[in-house]
Amino acid sequence: MDKADEEHSMPGTLCYHVSVAVEEKSAAAYAKKIFMDKIEIRTKDGTCPSYIYRPAGSGPWPAIVVFMDGLGIRPAMLEIGERLAAHGYYVLLPDLYYRSGPYEPMDPHVVFTDPEKRKILMEKFLGLATPVNIMSDTRVFLDYLAAQHDVKPGGIGTTGYCMGGLMSLTAAGTYPDDIVATASYHGGRLATDAPDSPHLLAPKMKSRVYVAGAIEDHGFPDDMKERLEEALTKADVDHRIETYQAKHGWVFRDTPVYDAAAAERHWQTMFALFDATLKH
Repeated sequence: MDKADEEHSMPGTLCYHVSVAVEEKSAAAYAKKIFMDKIEIRTKDGTCPSYIYRPAGSGPWPAIVVFMDGLGIRPAMLEIGERLAAHGYYVLLPDLYYRSGPYEPMDPHVVFTDPEKRKILMEKFLGLATPVNIMSDTRVFLDYLAAQHDVKPGGIGTTGYCMGGLMSLTAAGTYPDDIVATASYHGGRLATDAPDSPHLLAPKMKSRVYVAGAIEDHGFPDDMKERLEEALTKADVDHRIETYQAKHGWVFRDTPVYDAAAAERHWQTMFALFDATLKH
């Protein structure tokens, strides 16, 4: 076992990783190198393939957990980790669909138009990626980060997209002593009548929260935004909720609704949130 393996051989992880240098490929085109480690994290339900992105150098860096969208791990999703690392963060991006078994990268253009593919997504994948399951995993993710020598201590950030936006907000209320900055982009079901709706956790949140919704989004309509706003305000949570003039799913370049201007705005608001809360 080499030195890199030893550093990743700790409770909650398997001794498997692949470390590669990655040139940052985002729109900002940073002239920096980052590194990616692919690891497997043990949870109570199995092993979760996960991606670690970190800047070149010794750190320590503030850490961010990225909760993926409903289309799973694919190049456009992994680019989120790349760009965050290029901006100076240690990023953990887990594959939240590990309970469903291995899968090929999903094509958003096919999933959105093929009823059979959409049915498989809903039943095989989303059916197991419940808030209860993902919050159980999140405890393990947080413990993993806390054990890394190149992670800056003192609180982490989370961001999420679509279903991951719900998970990011839920994590803020589930682990308030760990999470100090929370972002949610085109998240759905953030304030519903369900007993596990994230807005009900507002009284427990200590994090600074930023939520960006889309126009004409049935998963996060105006009345839901108002309910979330009321809950966060009543709980005295430092927060901001905005509606982008873009369609649900606008961040990812591989979706039919990708909006370059709105995607860049997402980066600027997220950097502002994390830089203010994690880089001090």
